[in-house]
Amino acid sequence: MGDEEHGDSLADQAAAWIPPWERHREASAKPVEEAAAAASGQGEPNPEPPPGAAESSRAVAVPRESAGAGAGAGAEAGAGRESVPERGRSRQRGAPPPPALVLDDAELQGALEAILLVVDEPVAETTLADVLAQPLDRVRAMLHAISTGYTTRGHGFELRRAAGGWRLYTRPEYAGYVERFVLDGQTVRLTQAALETLAVVSYKQPVTRSRISAIRGVNCDGVIRTLVSRGLVEECGTEPETGAHLYRTTTLFLEKLGLDSITDLPPLAPFLPDDVEDLADASR
Repeated sequence: MGDEEHGDSLADQAAAWIPPWERHREASAKPVEEAAAAASGQGEPNPEPPPGAAESSRAVAVPRESAGAGAGAGAEAGAGRESVPERGRSRQRGAPPPPALVLDDAELQGALEAILLVVDEPVAETTLADVLAQPLDRVRAMLHAISTGYTTRGHGFELRRAAGGWRLYTRPEYAGYVERFVLDGQTVRLTQAALETLAVVSYKQPVTRSRISAIRGVNCDGVIRTLVSRGLVEECGTEPETGAHLYRTTTLFLEKLGLDSITDLPPLAPFLPDDVEDLADASR
């Protein structure tokens, strides 16, 4: 072979040489082109593709499938992560209220007694029902049952309704012993003037100081201040005609007397003078 022919053959081989990565890419693209041509009817697929092409095709297809599967799995996982808070929010929006506490009669009675032992003023039935998460009718019935039981068993204390609520009180027949223990020889009582003024306010409320003075026949400014400081009387507005302050009894007054409302006061009209209203009008 001559030098020229040898040079030409080397040149041809160099021109026809394809790098391995290019051969791999062409081998991968060839089956795809043949499949597309077969589907469009423009050509027939090669019935026996070269072994290298088939292997390269499988080699390329596997990463694509795995990549697609990974992407799909990631999307599903992401969708799952996003749906969890949504489900949580939907459960929060549509969550039913918590069920009421299940208390039998003995436990309900014990809970009521424990609360009534620590209160310093009458507590309303609605407050007790809210605290214990029980129906109002059941709490009311249990309070009456407890009160009846204390009376039947002859305890030294009783459960009584006063000032719109319930509270434990000592029985009147044992008041002397309680007074001796609490006061220990000390007596703190309202004066006669204070008792008279308090009686006028309780039966004529709301009432002005001038009307109280007209009924009693003496000035009552100092007595009113005493009753207000004791928490038995309070201001409740002004009289539209004169602008004078109006006074009424307080919840503490009802509690001290053991009354539920002012309507429980005994009738006093037969003991009042007939000219009370005339005296009150004349004092204005």
